[in-house]
Amino acid sequence: MAAPRLMQSVRALPAAGRGCLRSSSTISSSHPKQTVLKYLREKVSAAPTVRKWRQEIGFWVRKNKNELYLEMEGSHGKYAAAAHYTLKMGGGVRFHGHPEWFRPDRLGRYTWDFLRHKDVPIECVDLSGSVATYDGLSNIVKLRELRELNLSRCAYIDDWALSRLHVWKDSLEVLSLAGCLRVTERGLASLHHLRNLKHLDVSDLPAVSHKGLVMILMEEMLPACEIVGIDYTDGLYTEDQPASPEPVI
Repeated sequence: MAAPRLMQSVRALPAAGRGCLRSSSTISSSHPKQTVLKYLREKVSAAPTVRKWRQEIGFWVRKNKNELYLEMEGSHGKYAAAAHYTLKMGGGVRFHGHPEWFRPDRLGRYTWDFLRHKDVPIECVDLSGSVATYDGLSNIVKLRELRELNLSRCAYIDDWALSRLHVWKDSLEVLSLAGCLRVTERGLASLHHLRNLKHLDVSDLPAVSHKGLVMILMEEMLPACEIVGIDYTDGLYTEDQPASPEPVI
């Protein structure tokens, strides 16, 4: 009995659909095919407007998240303000002398337990995958004791943002820029200030050209740093110009 009822429902769909379409004030054609095409054209023409609204909403969300938390800094100090900013971004912080990380849950919720360490320097910040921007970094550039910074997969971190990292020239030891789509060789060149850097991840940076040459230059800039994510041969050879085979001895 279920099958006949299902078939009856399927047969009824076209008639019901045409009735709904005819009742719309935006459609006047009586031919079913023309009616559907006109309906689709109107929906497609509205798509750019929808995309524009989504872009504007995204812009204001990013701007709100990257605001400067001066009120928090005034009441609880710069470490609390930096922790609040990072947690709101969905990231994590670790305070000096404490092994545990403070992170939001999978729904983005977090407690204010980090205020117990408001007078303790923050040594590790994880902003990976967030919408952190040049402006948002104003909340953490005051952390002069910072040792580790993870900016991997931050879609809005660019060369200008990297130019702000020089404040950690004496402290920063670990930096990840993996998957930062807007970072170019110019931004990487600004890292020469980080003389204490010991580990740098620059994998998956599509905007960087001549990666092999950049790798050589970066090793000259940061001789004591382990640089991962780029190979000497990256960008040096193409399909038309394959690498020379190893000599046979």
